[in-house]
Amino acid sequence: MPNTRLTLISHPLCPFVQRAAIVLLEKGVSFDRIDVDLAAKPDWFLALSPTGKVPLLKVSQADGLDAVLFESMVICEYLEESQAGPGLYPGDALARARQRGWIEFGTATLAEAWQFLNAKDRPTADAKQAAFRGRLQQLESVLVQGPYFGGAAFGMVDAVFAPLFRYFDILDPMVSQPIFENLPRVSTWRAGLATRQSVIAAVGKDYAERFQQHLRQHQAIHAA
Repeated sequence: MPNTRLTLISHPLCPFVQRAAIVLLEKGVSFDRIDVDLAAKPDWFLALSPTGKVPLLKVSQADGLDAVLFESMVICEYLEESQAGPGLYPGDALARARQRGWIEFGTATLAEAWQFLNAKDRPTADAKQAAFRGRLQQLESVLVQGPYFGGAAFGMVDAVFAPLFRYFDILDPMVSQPIFENLPRVSTWRAGLATRQSVIAAVGKDYAERFQQHLRQHQAIHAA
């Protein structure tokens, strides 16, 4: 759909927005981006978003009407199906299904990581760190070759995990290093994602400071 105009409605810190932005960048698709203050959601946004959440993807169509998609993986799947550029899933149906399973795993892993990052007390932080590391150990057991989840080619699973790993590049290394210790495959994967141009460009240059500010505002024990 070469004449389709796309607008990504986002928030500067949202990891789910980053998924969609990464896919757009991997596909080489031109798009506009509008950030929304989720603490004071504008009426126009609430009229578009059934859940009151980001991301949204507004698709301008040839008839002049706009279609609005919500939920990050719905958006990513639409982009995979509708846009040119490299495919982000393997051609084999079984391999695709397995990767979609690990995408669901990635969403649950993000929840564990988020609770760890925002913990306000040591017992909660320790419990969530253990749960998150347990999930990383499961990933370690299935990663075979790199630098990406499926091997040499960047794929949809990578777009899901890159925003998650980004958090731990911002934290004090004294906090993040023990979590990834003795996980060489996961660590290699994390490092490869950190240098991918689409991953870098999916957030603003002030992302790290914004995230630290978020942690400070929420009185998280890992705030700098």
